[in-house]
Amino acid sequence: MKKFIKIEVEPISLEGSDILIAELSENNFYAFEQNDNDLIAYIKQEDFDATKLVTLLPPGIAYKYSIIEDRNWNKEWESNFHPVIINDFAGIRASFHKPLQNVKHEIIITPKMSFGTGHHATTFLMIDLMQKINFNNKKVLDFGTGTGILAILAEKLGAASILAIDNDEWSINNTSENIIANNCNRIITEERNTIAGISNVDIILANINFNVLTENVNNFSMLLERNSVLLLSGFLEGDEKNIISTFVKNGFTKTHMGEKEGWIGMVFKKQ
Repeated sequence: MKKFIKIEVEPISLEGSDILIAELSENNFYAFEQNDNDLIAYIKQEDFDATKLVTLLPPGIAYKYSIIEDRNWNKEWESNFHPVIINDFAGIRASFHKPLQNVKHEIIITPKMSFGTGHHATTFLMIDLMQKINFNNKKVLDFGTGTGILAILAEKLGAASILAIDNDEWSINNTSENIIANNCNRIITEERNTIAGISNVDIILANINFNVLTENVNNFSMLLERNSVLLLSGFLEGDEKNIISTFVKNGFTKTHMGEKEGWIGMVFKKQ
């Protein structure tokens, strides 16, 4: 049976928590519970490096460590998973919630251990910026799909086909379940850690982190034809200029941007 490490960090501000999530995400942590004064993070036991964790924590911040067994994550998340509303455009809820009213697109998510419920600012930004993009009859790549929330919304927005990839088995299994829950039939899931070798698409959705985004700028460029669209998030305000510079140098033009709680989302067009 798989085992996980649960890390509880406190006290930490929401701003400090956002920064730490970005750093932990780059070091194999992939599920988070963010509260006003503390942060809980999960990682597979075999991926945990206590020495590395200490270097990532802000000075004076302590953490508690516990080993947890694989279990029914549906019940684990049900206690603190609440619906998310993005204006009147989209609403995200779990199957145990009542149907949402006054939203154009309703998405049903059972998050388990995967990232992407709409609660985090980056997922919110991605969904909000998807309103700016024409998905009708387009081929879409969801790079780092997590729960599949963006792929599901892409289908609801009219995409002809969506490839949802992630390097984590939990995420792929969770995405497959959420695809069924939302009656989607144009999404293909694949467990992989690179986008090299994927066929060209019209739109790429990538909510990951600064390092992965910049490392893949050439791959993004190769997958997109002229006037195709790239939607990014997972980086902080301090990285905004570096992101713009990196992608402009590689043939992209920024068309839209959003900011929430210190996080940035951007839409680029391939030139």
